[in-house]
Amino acid sequence: MSVQEGVLFIVSAPSGAGKTSLIQALRAREPGLQVAVSYTTRPPRPGEIDGVHYHFVDRETFLQMRQAGAFLESAEVFGNYYGTAEESVRQGLRSGRDLLLEIDWQGARQVRKRFPQAVSLFILPPSQAVLAERLRGRGQDEESVIAKRLAEAAEDMRHGKEYDYLIINEDFSQALEALQCILRTTHLRLSSHKDPRVQALVFHSAIT
Repeated sequence: MSVQEGVLFIVSAPSGAGKTSLIQALRAREPGLQVAVSYTTRPPRPGEIDGVHYHFVDRETFLQMRQAGAFLESAEVFGNYYGTAEESVRQGLRSGRDLLLEIDWQGARQVRKRFPQAVSLFILPPSQAVLAERLRGRGQDEESVIAKRLAEAAEDMRHGKEYDYLIINEDFSQALEALQCILRTTHLRLSSHKDPRVQALVFHSAIT
């Protein structure tokens, strides 16, 4: 019996919208969901582990991989490169695992061309004022960097209309519930059409 291919979910958000926290909470609820580990040339942040949060590589290695066509998508963000290895994604989906890609809108565009069946979600902050407050609350960046991130966030949010679903992360628990509902609804839609009883009662009946 062949294994049913997994579903590819794309999640994007401007910096500070709470995407990482939502995904961590979602994985706790949906242990079968795997996050594709991307490659990046940026240095690790405190607490980040190579191979878990990202594959941290130098610029030369990244560019060699991109030249060899190893990436499903790649982009330069704030002077650093990010990319997702295509073969690892395809292997994961073939094994039946659902995969989640945390990528920006540029990468999402590239992935949708190769995987038009992917389900895309965009996480929004309640407002730009709240986003600014969250970025400053991290205490990780200088004010000049925060200003740059806010400008970039405004550009990112203009591309939200390209996604299948938009979720405003104002109340964390409600945003998390919305994410989980989208995952489960996607599987209900796919599995219902592949159920042998549905095939016999609906599709077979339609041609007899």
